[in-house]
Amino acid sequence: MKIAYLINQYPKVSHTFIRREISALEGLGISIDRVAIRGWKEPLVDDLDLHERTLTFYILGIGFAKIAKDVLTLAISRPLRFFRALSEAIRFAQKTDRPRFYHLIYLAEACTLARYCEQHTINHVHAHFGTNPAEVATLASIVGNLTYSFTVHGPDEFDCPEFLGLRKKIQYARFVAAISFYTKSQLLRWADQSDWSKVHVIRCGLETRYFSEVRAASLNQNRFVSVGRLSRQKGQLILLQAVALLVKEGRPIQLVLAGDGELRDEIEHSIDRLNLRSNVVVTGWVSNDSVRKEIEHSRALVLSSFAEGLPVVLMEAMAMARPVLTSSVAGIPELVRNGQEGWVYPPSSVEETASALRECLMASSETIDQLGQQAKSRCAEFHIIDKSAANLAALLRSMVQSA
Repeated sequence: MKIAYLINQYPKVSHTFIRREISALEGLGISIDRVAIRGWKEPLVDDLDLHERTLTFYILGIGFAKIAKDVLTLAISRPLRFFRALSEAIRFAQKTDRPRFYHLIYLAEACTLARYCEQHTINHVHAHFGTNPAEVATLASIVGNLTYSFTVHGPDEFDCPEFLGLRKKIQYARFVAAISFYTKSQLLRWADQSDWSKVHVIRCGLETRYFSEVRAASLNQNRFVSVGRLSRQKGQLILLQAVALLVKEGRPIQLVLAGDGELRDEIEHSIDRLNLRSNVVVTGWVSNDSVRKEIEHSRALVLSSFAEGLPVVLMEAMAMARPVLTSSVAGIPELVRNGQEGWVYPPSSVEETASALRECLMASSETIDQLGQQAKSRCAEFHIIDKSAANLAALLRSMVQSA
C-alpha cells in the first residue's frame, strides 16, 4: 500500500509527532511519500529532520511555471473535474477570513498534488491538520480522482471552523483522525450527524524506547522546564508571573523556556520587567535530544497553555517518569489527572499556576518519584506510537479495501 502524507510545512521542529507516525506506518509496510506545501523557514536542529527534508516533495518548490502547467493540464484533460474543484474552491472562499484568492492558490496546489500522485501511482492522501492542507487534499481528491483523510489536532481548527469549511472537509474525507476525545467532540459539533462515524480517535504516541530508557533522578530539585513555541496560545506570560510570585516569597526556582516564536521579544521584556533574569532562561529552538536532556535535568515539566490539542511534550516528560504541571485545557485532562500524574490547574490563573509550582517544590523526593512513575504508566497505557500507528493503518487499509 502506498499513500502520500500532506503537511503545510515539513519537517518542522514542532512536528516530530508526524515524523514518528510516518516511521511507524512504514514499519507496518505502508509506503509513504512526504509532500509539503512549503518548507520551514527556521533552521532545523535535528539530524532526523534534516534527513526527512531530503525525502520531501515541496509543492511550491517547483516554481510558478510548473504549477501553472499542472493547472492547465488538468483543466484541459479533466474539464468537468477541474471546474467542479474550482466551484468548491469558490465555496470555501465564501466564508473565509482570508483573501479569496488564497483558495484559488489552494486549487493550484491541489492540481500539482494530484499530478504528483498520478505520476507516483498514489491513490490516497492523508493530510495533517484541518487547515489549508485539508482543503488542498479536498480539492485534489476532486480534480485528481483521489481519496483522502486527515488528522485534526486543534486548537486552530476550532477557532474558526466555519471559515475553514470544516464540515465540508469532513464530508469529502473517507475518515478523520482526532487526537483525543475532546478533539473528536469538537469535530462532531460541526460535522453532519451522518458523518459522525467517520471520526476516529487516533492518539499521538512515542517510541517504546522512551519508556525503556532508564532516567536518572533530577539533579536540580528547583528547576522546571516548559517546552513549546513562544506564543500567546501557550500562556508563557502567565507562567512568568507565577514564577515571579514564588521569587517574591523567597523560594529558589529556576525555569527553562525551551522554544522560540513570535512572542520571544515580549517574553524577554517580561523577564527583565519582573526581574527574573537570574531565574529564567530562554533556549531558542533545540533538538529533540536537547529537549530530553532539559526534561531529564528538571524536577518537572510545566505548561500554562490557553488552548491546545494534546501536547506531545507532556507525553515525553511522562514517559521519562517526570511529573507534569499543566493547565486543564482541551484533551489534557484525558491524560493528566490532578494529584496522580502531577498538578492540573485552571488556565490563565497566575495564583493557581503559582500554587502548583509551590506544591511541587515543597513535595518530597518520594512524592515526586511516585508521581513520575504513575505518569510513566499512564502515558504507556495510551500513547505508544506502534499501537496508534496500527490503529491508523487499519483505517487506511479498510478504506482501500472498501474503495
